[in-house]
Amino acid sequence: MRAKATVIGAGNVGATVAQRLAEKELCDVVLIDVVEGIPQGKALDLSQAAPIECHDACLTGSNAYDEAEGSDLIIVTAGIARKPGMSRDDLLATNRSIVSAVTRQAVARAPEAVLIVVSNPLDAMCHVAYEASGFPKNRVIGMAGVLDAARFRAFIARELSVSVDNIHATVLGGHGDTMVPLPRYTTVAGIPLPELLPAERIEALVARTRSGGAEIVGLLKTGSAYYAPASATVEMAESILKDRKKILPCSVLLEGEYGIHGLFVGVPVKLGRNGVEEILTLPLTERERAELLRSAEAVRELVDVLSRLG
Repeated sequence: MRAKATVIGAGNVGATVAQRLAEKELCDVVLIDVVEGIPQGKALDLSQAAPIECHDACLTGSNAYDEAEGSDLIIVTAGIARKPGMSRDDLLATNRSIVSAVTRQAVARAPEAVLIVVSNPLDAMCHVAYEASGFPKNRVIGMAGVLDAARFRAFIARELSVSVDNIHATVLGGHGDTMVPLPRYTTVAGIPLPELLPAERIEALVARTRSGGAEIVGLLKTGSAYYAPASATVEMAESILKDRKKILPCSVLLEGEYGIHGLFVGVPVKLGRNGVEEILTLPLTERERAELLRSAEAVRELVDVLSRLG
């Protein structure tokens, strides 16, 4: 019997996640969206690609949650992007309402699932999903660091004209412009990045990584990134569904690790069948620690806004 994943939100990210889960034959996929016909149509379209892509994954689209019954994995991509004239508080309030509602509905049908949160603002929405689900902390995980590290790796590969396969990158902190890429823990075929590039070039790549999402938004004009976010989500899903125990940077609830308490913040973790199996604590320099704590404070500000909104 194949594993089963429910993807909530059939927009660009959700539909691409469904496509890649199916084409990798990781699981059967249920695609859920509030808009009538959208998840059904996309699931049918993806199903008709299966004979060409040579997979037998079953894809189902629905506007209701009964199809999520017994899912091993719930992936939440639902939410809206910030619109002109919308304040940060408005965005937080709207997406909190969406993420909370869809999470409650899904976990009622799949109480043993692992929950991956993709909705933005990511780290704050992890708090919302954690509270709404009632799940233990090891089964609520935010997708951010895998994407941020992938962007860092892509920029390094282009800078050095080497394969992306040679590069392993570490990124800590909240998802956004306060993220903390760690060149000291980033290697090219095992060689630390500072041995291969001067400090000013590394800083330029770090800066581009921090604004990686904004750069794409600026180019697209209407819309945001979805290919790389979907790939990052599926890498996490694969490690969980196959119990691969990969070490990946993910947003998880910290309770003292790195001196951070009660916040979802990106750190390296071991992902297996039960979700987060271990949080890895890296020795940090004073500067790195200060940057991480500053990033955590940015997350805390969002969580405090959620608390004030009631």
